[in-house]
Amino acid sequence: MTLAVLCGSTGNDLDPGAARRLADELTAALAAAGATAVVPVEGLDVAGQLREIARIAADASEPVLLCADNLVAHPSLLWTLATEPAGRSTALVIAEAGGDLREERGRLVAAADGTTRFLGAISIAPADLPILAAAAARAADRAPVAPGADGHEPAGTASAQASPGAAGNASAQASPRAAGNAAAEAGSGGHPRGAPVEATTTAAAAGPAGAARRDAVDVLLPALIEGGLVPIATRVRLLHAERVHTTAELTAARAAVAAVDEDSALLRLAVKEKDDFFTTYAVSTWSPMVTKWCARLGLSPSGVTALSVVFAVAAALAFWQASRPAMIAGGVLLYLGFVLDCVDGQLARYTRRFGAFGGWLDTMADRAKEYAVYAGLAAGAERTGLPYAWPLAITAILLQTVRHMTDTWYGALHDEAAARQSAGTAGNTAAGGGVGARLSRASNRVQADTGSAAYWLKRIVVFPIGERWALIAVLAAFGNGRVALAAVVIWGLLAAAYTLGLRSLRSISMRVGVLDTVDTSRHRDDGLLVRAVLSAAKAGAPLVATLVAALAALVLVVGLLAGWVPTGTPEGRWVSGGLQVELIRATGGAAVWLVVVAVLVLGAGLPARSRHDGPLDWLIPAGLRAAEYLIVVAVGLICSVPPPVVYLLLFVLALRHYDLTARMEKGAPGASAARAWLGWDGRVVLLVLCALGGVATIGELLLAVVVGGSFLAGAVGDWRSGGS
Repeated sequence: MTLAVLCGSTGNDLDPGAARRLADELTAALAAAGATAVVPVEGLDVAGQLREIARIAADASEPVLLCADNLVAHPSLLWTLATEPAGRSTALVIAEAGGDLREERGRLVAAADGTTRFLGAISIAPADLPILAAAAARAADRAPVAPGADGHEPAGTASAQASPGAAGNASAQASPRAAGNAAAEAGSGGHPRGAPVEATTTAAAAGPAGAARRDAVDVLLPALIEGGLVPIATRVRLLHAERVHTTAELTAARAAVAAVDEDSALLRLAVKEKDDFFTTYAVSTWSPMVTKWCARLGLSPSGVTALSVVFAVAAALAFWQASRPAMIAGGVLLYLGFVLDCVDGQLARYTRRFGAFGGWLDTMADRAKEYAVYAGLAAGAERTGLPYAWPLAITAILLQTVRHMTDTWYGALHDEAAARQSAGTAGNTAAGGGVGARLSRASNRVQADTGSAAYWLKRIVVFPIGERWALIAVLAAFGNGRVALAAVVIWGLLAAAYTLGLRSLRSISMRVGVLDTVDTSRHRDDGLLVRAVLSAAKAGAPLVATLVAALAALVLVVGLLAGWVPTGTPEGRWVSGGLQVELIRATGGAAVWLVVVAVLVLGAGLPARSRHDGPLDWLIPAGLRAAEYLIVVAVGLICSVPPPVVYLLLFVLALRHYDLTARMEKGAPGASAARAWLGWDGRVVLLVLCALGGVATIGELLLAVVVGGSFLAGAVGDWRSGGS
């Protein structure tokens, strides 16, 4: 739940009665948004208001939503602030030239020539309450004594005498949309509800700059950012919000609110503002209708996620069947499953039904569905006698997982850079004159040119999920599984080269690290061998050691595929009922190669205790994943492990590693520490021992069962606890 603070304004010329009614409406809207209490902070003394806010922040344990009492807005915007999906601090803003803020990947940072303006409402997450308390106290010490602070209040401050609590209590059970309708009808000014939505995207100016800056909430935001807060931007977009200072402005603002069909706007706002090309034009044009239908049926976002899984599994089975009608049906099912994959997020945003477990489930389901489809394509191609399908599927899952690891950590690096921009130019990708800075400026220009050919080309070339699924659906329906997998691998390799090169150059210009800001050992996926033994060496250069590990494993796999490295020696077969397993041992040259490469891979554990704060150290988790997965492939090649078994082990390992990153991204609780005893290091040792012992197939199967069972046990436990 949320504690709301209604901050009195000090520069208004509102009629006292109108000011009181506006305060009552805001109190009702805050209560409808989920506030357990609405505390007024009143008076002309800004410093006094700030000290009271500091006291409230120091005593609070729940989120604190600060709102100016002269804000006229759709109540759904306050609802949005109070229900930020990941529980982060977020501020209500509007795009406007000449503002003092700008957005960096959805986060707000100070800017002298900004393009964003604060609208007087901000929700502070519990973790950021100490920043709020310190910032409010610091701002109070700096605040000048305002005219009228001697107790003689000018017109417009009658809201300080109002008692809005009754209104808030009476409407605490009402929905924010209902509160919005009531506010709109109270002052529609004769403007029809069906007026064009576009007209509301430009809010009126917040009155005289000096008057707005005298309000406590406006003084507080710069102090919060100075104190290290990097709030998420909640933008008005299709809805309307503005600060009012006169009765005429109040009347006009209420008319602007009434002119918007709030529910229709919320439905459109549930669609991501900047999505990929295929999603934008082939899904989002009609998915809001499905979202509305799901909401009317009472489906939960997680329920829609489950439906999308059903469609994807059905597509995989159709691809496995491999007849032309089945391949066409699989392509259609895959497309419909992707539509539902978009709808689950839209439904969550439309109904504001968020949860850490739901966000985690959505991420995990996306990856599981895609990799199940790869397996279906490979199995179907094999059924029809097409060779090399399983090797392509193995390459695809390895490539996509490593790419996703780089995506996650580069995004985290960007967020960390935004948080550090208050210190000189540290973290500012566009600062300076290096290659990375020039690339950043060029990228920002392209991103700002929404809808241009360059904009869409930039989004398509990175091969996002919508484009991947569209490519698979079309090539599978009109070609075969092998063609679809080959296309995924080729495009994926090109996208990986493009993104890795540009991101590396840009990250160097940021001059910040990110991996040392989290539990480094956990996200490296270190096991007992590294934590207790290898890391005791306290070696340095963790990135170099990781790159050596990944390259050594890659050389081994390439050597095996090219015939430069010998394979294992048959030692017989293991028979149980109708099951036969070939026992092939890594001996001679194969054993030497495998052991040497394994030692080089394990060498990545030597610098595990050193600081991972280099500008390129965000690549380390992806490098460790690549090294481990390539060892799995190498053991499979040396010991002739059936490709489906190799793929199964890679599949469950990918789920484990996605679990780590998804929990970080979605704010889900960390998995039990008991699951960390067998990290990448322990698995590499077990795989090598199984290869040397001639039981690689059995070993990879058992390892898949252990890793998969551990993952499922943790997932079921989180589901039963509601993600808490």
